[in-house]
Amino acid sequence: MNLTTTVLGKTYQFRSLKEVLAKANEEKSGDQLAGIAAENAKERMAAKWVLAETKLSDIRENPLLPPEMDEVSRVIEEDINEKIYTQIRNWSIAELREYLLTSTTGADQIKWLSRGLTSEMIAAVSKVMSNLDLIQAASKIEVITHCNISIGQRGVLAGRAQPNHPADDVTGIQASLYEALSYGIGDAVIGINPVIDTTDSVKAIMNMTKEVMNKWSIPTQNCVLAHISTQMRAIRQGGQADMVFQSLAGTQAGNHSFGIDLALLNEADALIRSEGMSAGPNLWYFETGQGSELSGGAHYDIDQVTLEARCYGLARRFRPFIVNTVVGFIGPEYLYDSRQVTRAGLEDHFMGKLHQLPMGVDVCYTNHMKVDQNDMDNLSVLLTSAGVNFIIGVPMADDCMLNYQSTSFHDIATLRETLGRRPAPAFEGWLEKMGIMANGKLTGDAGDPTLFQ
Repeated sequence: MNLTTTVLGKTYQFRSLKEVLAKANEEKSGDQLAGIAAENAKERMAAKWVLAETKLSDIRENPLLPPEMDEVSRVIEEDINEKIYTQIRNWSIAELREYLLTSTTGADQIKWLSRGLTSEMIAAVSKVMSNLDLIQAASKIEVITHCNISIGQRGVLAGRAQPNHPADDVTGIQASLYEALSYGIGDAVIGINPVIDTTDSVKAIMNMTKEVMNKWSIPTQNCVLAHISTQMRAIRQGGQADMVFQSLAGTQAGNHSFGIDLALLNEADALIRSEGMSAGPNLWYFETGQGSELSGGAHYDIDQVTLEARCYGLARRFRPFIVNTVVGFIGPEYLYDSRQVTRAGLEDHFMGKLHQLPMGVDVCYTNHMKVDQNDMDNLSVLLTSAGVNFIIGVPMADDCMLNYQSTSFHDIATLRETLGRRPAPAFEGWLEKMGIMANGKLTGDAGDPTLFQ
């Protein structure tokens, strides 16, 4: 593997593939914080050049975190289709990029190809792609999943209803949920982040959302985003959940900081399949986000884009219904400004889709970042153009419990109308019966939660 190149008369000698991958990244404050970023644009271009000429076999044969040391690495290795890998192992990263972007390469060919790629290969190709490349390649990939209903079809933009409450008051959650539904939001999931991570509180929220779904015959699915162990206790004690949730990291040590490991995920998978309310087959909701491994001291000097890709390598083992990156939630230490958040959102969406995951994005930021709501509008448009499966809806784009800014119910409705997207088919049929939507457009009654009195 060649680790040397000359740019404008200066020779750059990199020590390892890990260093090349880190320094080929677009500028990220998290990589700078970790001390692994390129020193300047010239060094970044040199690293990209070396990476572009690197073969897929070089990446697989020089593991950043060996499988014998890390169970995420083992999952990624075990899930590779060896026959497909053998056919493409001598491709360079540049050749992989060209294949993905060539107009004659379709969704089925990319789906076939993806089964022979490791997460590190997918991260590598993202680093030599422009923002428009990431949009173009991702837009080719259709990932349809089914829990109670199906989402992910071409032309569909689903929305997660996120009616959080600062005290987990079920009446307040329900009121916010009715507002979301009145705007046509909730087809991806009715998903609540609880303040109180107790079995009784989580069970009460599960059962309230299920009662609303049953009362109004809403074709969607529910989930409470507590720790997986709390959800498991709630389900075993009578909580009605269609799927289970967990945040993931890209290393075994990172997942330990979340209080999880592969064995616990396997146990939860068996539980939701035996005691969950949905037939599935897709019964998981995973969330990720660049920088979580560094914040937990579990990054092993691997850059945050590559670690994010490894999260997706773990997620695909469980055939989830939805996955999303909470792209700007951790803060400016990892993604400093709107340019970095935009880049990360497009990278994450592309990498998830190339893993054949049903990828969504929480287009969001914290209040101490150099970002504003117009930046989120821009990223939402770019992601919708890229074929994102779903985005998040919170009241007025301001989450009163998590204290961060996201996208609103009416933002998703506006994206659908402006860019010609529709809700999930089964959900749209229900919206028409309720008088909230007609012929793909919201009616005059939309946005009125008193419809549900």
